[in-house]
Amino acid sequence: MDIKLFEHKEVRSVWDEEQEKWYFSIIDVIEVLTESSNPRKYWSVLKTRLKKEESQLATNCSQLKLKAADGKFYKSDVADVPQLLRLIQSIPSPKAEPFKLWLAQVGSERLDELQDPELTINRAMQDYLRLGYSESWINQRLKSIEIRKELTDEWKRVGVKEGQQFAVLTDIITKAWSGKTTKEYKQFKGLKKENLRDNMTNTELILNMLAEA
Repeated sequence: MDIKLFEHKEVRSVWDEEQEKWYFSIIDVIEVLTESSNPRKYWSVLKTRLKKEESQLATNCSQLKLKAADGKFYKSDVADVPQLLRLIQSIPSPKAEPFKLWLAQVGSERLDELQDPELTINRAMQDYLRLGYSESWINQRLKSIEIRKELTDEWKRVGVKEGQQFAVLTDIITKAWSGKTTKEYKQFKGLKKENLRDNMTNTELILNMLAEA
């Protein structure tokens, strides 16, 4: 999950690698456009109205698990760019046009990143800095991402399948340096849906990288 900023307000988003498109939290978009104190209720009322009008936006919107303010993940209504543009038409807002331009910019940035992977690294660094991580930790984390990708690329090359087989090999590696499987280590650190590596210390990241290298 990514956090995008529109006029300093967070909009949770997810990039779908297979479909190559963004999905955005409808609740976050409504909060940005309406400045409602209860965007969830606003969407509930609007969704009911759209269903009565037999709008595809209300019947075809997807749900993805997004991280909430309490750190937990909950299923939330999301929309891709064409769906959001239809949503904007249903919400009277002076921010409609600026938001459309913002959507176009976000899409353009992702296409640029696909052409130039270094832009992805720079974006990840800015995201981690905004979340309060130190530059030292971020450098280790980005290095760990690079090493992990090299490892999984090699696994794919020799025929290891993503999913269960990746998980088994990852458990072996994690246990080699920590004495615990990935699931056990997440439990040890009190994590549920959170990314384990994003919650490792510098030392843990280094040990994990050495095991994967």
